[in-house]
Amino acid sequence: MVSIEMERTNQRSGCYYAVLGVDRCASAAQVRAAYRKLAMTWHPDRWARGAADSSRAEEAKRRFQQIQEAYDVLSDHRKRSLYDAGLYDPLDEAEDIDGFSGFVEEMMSLMEDVRREDKSSYSLEELQRMFVEMAHGFNES
Repeated sequence: MVSIEMERTNQRSGCYYAVLGVDRCASAAQVRAAYRKLAMTWHPDRWARGAADSSRAEEAKRRFQQIQEAYDVLSDHRKRSLYDAGLYDPLDEAEDIDGFSGFVEEMMSLMEDVRREDKSSYSLEELQRMFVEMAHGFNES
């Protein structure tokens, strides 16, 4: 289930970590630095001035929008927690991030603790799958 939601998110704009060129464990400072570098490189105004080819300007605009969207999610701790859990939908801005993100953060913390304590019990992927199944159960109630 996690992979389906992650694929849906990735199909819209690519993996946000890949868009910014950072690892999943990147700090807020690393995310910000990657964003600034890419935003300067792909800013549409920079490409529109000297671009005789409008397709290059359109490509720059598309990439800049992806960079903006990735930074918006990865720079916000709550959105990033939901994204990492495969539960963030950038098209559904009306969702209650504040009410659910605390729960997700706690579950992610518990999964990390279990992973550190006992390597032989459950993998992070198994715990994520169980969590998503549990979350879907709440939605059906």
